[in-house]
Amino acid sequence: MAINKSQKLKLKALGEHVKALRKSKGLTLKELSHSINKDPQSIHRLEMGQVNPSYLYLLELCEGLEISIAELLEEMN
Repeated sequence: MAINKSQKLKLKALGEHVKALRKSKGLTLKELSHSINKDPQSIHRLEMGQVNPSYLYLLELCEGLEISIAELLEEMN
């Protein structure tokens, strides 16, 4: 399924938000990836808006960031 321009912008905004949260927690890509058993490149692609993460991936990410999924998504609307 092709992703349109509007959706690409939303993925980019999500990625920037994740990156800001990670940095606010003082975590490197390596530290966050290690805590959730993902490779750093996977998180980097998410932060760059290059992937459409699954719900389960977002839950794992939130666990690593020690936030709820609601906290992650509340600023995205």
